[in-house]
Amino acid sequence: MTKLLGNTNKKTTTNNERGIVLYEGISKLTNEPIVAIATIKSNNVKTGDMIQTWILRSDISPVEASKQHKDGAICGNCPHRQNTGGACYVNIGQAPSAVYKAYKKGSYKPFDESAHKELFFGRMIRLGSYGDPAAVPVQVWDNILQYCIGHTGYTHQINHKNFQKGILNICQVSADTPKQALKLQKQGLKTFRVALPDDGLLEDEIECLADSKGLSCLACGLCDGSKQNIAIVVHGARSKRFKSKLITQ
Repeated sequence: MTKLLGNTNKKTTTNNERGIVLYEGISKLTNEPIVAIATIKSNNVKTGDMIQTWILRSDISPVEASKQHKDGAICGNCPHRQNTGGACYVNIGQAPSAVYKAYKKGSYKPFDESAHKELFFGRMIRLGSYGDPAAVPVQVWDNILQYCIGHTGYTHQINHKNFQKGILNICQVSADTPKQALKLQKQGLKTFRVALPDDGLLEDEIECLADSKGLSCLACGLCDGSKQNIAIVVHGARSKRFKSKLITQ
């Protein structure tokens, strides 16, 4: 008699890991020490319960890395870095710091395929909840994405001298002005543009569905580097610092 498989989406793992170390090594941007950690559960309302990934310096806390201008290893040349007066919406002292402290306590095990791959089955994953995915070898992301049903990701590093072109296959390219976005779109790249409240949409853009439809990133899934050009009105506690006229073209 043939055994029925039943619901193939049913989770069969009893693994209760809070997080997994996906990568521990040098930054592809600066050759300084970093770590990439996936946390399995999330209460983030905007993204929904996606697996979150945190790209951090492994030798210094996120807060100190920012204060000491040593966050180039994880943020590259992003113009929104807080230590340059930028508009980055991430509260570095909260989730990134909590993940770093847990990492230093040894709370997260290194990724082991046989033990941990089921944690990613049927899940959506967010590449770079903090930090730029381009800091991590693209092979690390490719290895994890084979287990997931979808992902979101964004990179500000397309002009970085050490940028890995393979990142373009899995991430939206961040743009800060209509001119930037149009130039990138003409190259066949999918963009994620932060816009001022009175900006209009370009011909091949749609407004982020979290804003226009109230969808979570989990429900939407368009920002995977291959589907759609997206624009979103600048948001977060530091949004007043965003001046698209001042962004280097």
